[in-house]
Amino acid sequence: MKKSSDCTEILMGKAASMDGSTIVARNEDGYGPVNPIKVVAHPATDHKNATFTSGVTGVTVPLPDHAYRYTGTPQADQSDGLYEEAGINELNVGMSATETTATNARVLGYDPLVDDGVNEEAMVTLVLPYIKTAKEGAQRLGALLEKYGTGECNSIAFNDQDEIWYLETAGGHHWAAMRLPDNTYAVAPNQTVMEEVDVNDTDNFLVATDLVDFVNQNHLNPKPGTFNFRDIFGTHDESDAYYNTPRTWYGQKMFNPSITDQTPTDQDMPFARVPEKKIAIEDVEFFLSSHYNGTPYDPFGTFASGSADDQKKYRSIAMDRNQCSSILQIRNDVPADHAAIQWIAMGFFAYAPYVPFFTNINDTPEDYKNTTMTVSVDNVYWLSKTLSVMIEPHFHEFVATINAYREGCQSYARQRVAATDAGVTGDVTDYLTKSNAETAGEVSRRTHGLFDELVKQGLLLSATTWEKGQNL
Repeated sequence: MKKSSDCTEILMGKAASMDGSTIVARNEDGYGPVNPIKVVAHPATDHKNATFTSGVTGVTVPLPDHAYRYTGTPQADQSDGLYEEAGINELNVGMSATETTATNARVLGYDPLVDDGVNEEAMVTLVLPYIKTAKEGAQRLGALLEKYGTGECNSIAFNDQDEIWYLETAGGHHWAAMRLPDNTYAVAPNQTVMEEVDVNDTDNFLVATDLVDFVNQNHLNPKPGTFNFRDIFGTHDESDAYYNTPRTWYGQKMFNPSITDQTPTDQDMPFARVPEKKIAIEDVEFFLSSHYNGTPYDPFGTFASGSADDQKKYRSIAMDRNQCSSILQIRNDVPADHAAIQWIAMGFFAYAPYVPFFTNINDTPEDYKNTTMTVSVDNVYWLSKTLSVMIEPHFHEFVATINAYREGCQSYARQRVAATDAGVTGDVTDYLTKSNAETAGEVSRRTHGLFDELVKQGLLLSATTWEKGQNL
């Protein structure tokens, strides 16, 4: 089952977040609505002379001798690749891979994509267990891209306690990465979005070793005297205007509401902005679960009047192809041994709560790691997907119940993070593993309760219902 993703990503510098955390968050969206996902914790390992061989491209890559412990959200069926997608390692370095992007045809003429390189399915596996900082993540992945090439156009994000690094590929072997300014946030919507790159400022930018020569030799820069990565390597077509840029517009509408001169199809919205107020985890959750709420473009038509055409005009953030959403949070106000949290939601995120998983752990709850390829409400992935099938046809009838459930889970999650922080003791890894199980178990209990309630409500909505005392 191919899992190349059309995703939505949001990044938050530590001076832009409410509590001083760095945040890298992304919705993983498959090309179809079904792509079972599980949540795992890999132990640290030592393996001399080990290699990794991709089951997708066949590329073989030598591995460092030591791999750090890390979390991941891989496919349940790994017959066509691992696709570990998002996680945090034991040194509190997060990685989210990937956001599908596009390189323009002119660039691909000089540096085509390759069939036997490092693609999305292998990136987290090849990078996250071997890096100590976010910047090291960009450097390691960049070196792999230059040496082995890639068959896809992607962006990848890394965070540690202090920094966020964002990397975009360009063609088969080229790339650039930037350090997100601490006081900004950025939205990445399946589009090359990085702007001006200063190749001489290595504190804030990294690039492929021959990137400037490649651009100059092939006359790729439409604005000599500048080095705008978006202009040189990206696309600016109608599909961007209707599929991609509306998501940036909505994020910037949320976090910079005083900006009123942007439209959903604008092609020149800035990548990074300083928000008008500090941003909390709940704000990130709302954005990743949103569907143009409060605008004419909401496909559910919830709180704003929009025509049927308006409601179908732009690609929504929350949609049936949502699979697993991860918010990678590295905090600065608690000790390092419990500073990292991976907030996880499964299924259609407009209906699903985020559950906080501390990542200094040695295992994950059974119903998060036992995902099957057949439908079973005994695992969280399929329970969430089953709920979305039930809810969507009756969204307006169920929305009050759904919102109460999600808000209750959100408050409970906050309580559990605070309680876990306050109770850290003994073997921290063991303590956090057990705490995660308690938190996830309670949310699963509530979700099964919601399932029970909606089945019973749904039975009363049948078009064939006949009032008591009347006969067909």
